[in-house]
Amino acid sequence: MGGRRRAAGAVGSGIVVEVAWLYHQEGLNQQAIADRLGLSRATVVNHLREARAQGLVRVTLAPGAFEGHRLALALCERFGLRGAHVVPDDGLGAEERFVRVVRGAASWLPALLAPGDRLGVAWGRTVHDVALALEPQRIAGLTVLQLVGSMATPYGFTAEACSTLLAERLGGACVNLHAPAILSRADLAAALREEPVIRAQLDRLAEVNKFLFSVGTAAADSHVVMSGLASAEDLRHAIGGGAVGVICGRFVDREGRAVPGGMEARMIGVDLRRLVGLEAGILVTPGLDKVEPSLAAIRGGYVTHLATSARVAEAMLA
Repeated sequence: MGGRRRAAGAVGSGIVVEVAWLYHQEGLNQQAIADRLGLSRATVVNHLREARAQGLVRVTLAPGAFEGHRLALALCERFGLRGAHVVPDDGLGAEERFVRVVRGAASWLPALLAPGDRLGVAWGRTVHDVALALEPQRIAGLTVLQLVGSMATPYGFTAEACSTLLAERLGGACVNLHAPAILSRADLAAALREEPVIRAQLDRLAEVNKFLFSVGTAAADSHVVMSGLASAEDLRHAIGGGAVGVICGRFVDREGRAVPGGMEARMIGVDLRRLVGLEAGILVTPGLDKVEPSLAAIRGGYVTHLATSARVAEAMLA
């Protein structure tokens, strides 16, 4: 039969053993086994299935090798997410974990975007560093929109820097919000919102169909406080109103709702209600301190996709 042969003893049920041995132990592929034993490839496939069914072959997974996959599935099932990307972080410190999550998010983000998307962008170190880690590419017709006004900050990751850098890396257009993030009085903020240039920029935020963000904490050392966006008094008022975190510079409670108060009326930026139920809400959570705010964002309906680490995922699922 053109050089085909059956191995000695490879008859009856023994052929199942022979096929399983050649495939799993000697590393031959299915066609090579078929040629050696004078079988069709379909018969080889059937024998391999039979070996599994008889318990002759057992497949075991290396402990920990698929932990990220397991956690990603658990996050999606628990919180109704459409996708999760979980990077390993065993033995890593906080800064190493941050870098790994950011890089993982940057590698995943392009797959979540499509030509013509209008991507709203929050501000902060996480979002800025995700943009920085992106490989330059071009997503046709992409528009990146700054969701919160500008502010003086000691950090390099201003709102306009985040949106501009992201647009550059993804080859998209950028729409910046040329207004301060917060003013001293509510009446000044209301008047500025009605200025034609600012009103046109704010109206464009209604076009956003996807949203990239991280969450902040309601703590004295959070970026929203350290940048001067919120004062110590603003923080006390927000915590008194149930604040557990920050989304786009606004304090939110455990259900993800904006905490009402004087600070809210003085801000210029997207109305958080516009960010609920979008086509994609992409949350990047690199630290254990962001667990409670991240859960609030999920409860509030902002999140469809989550990038995080194994330890943070475990804490969110606990």
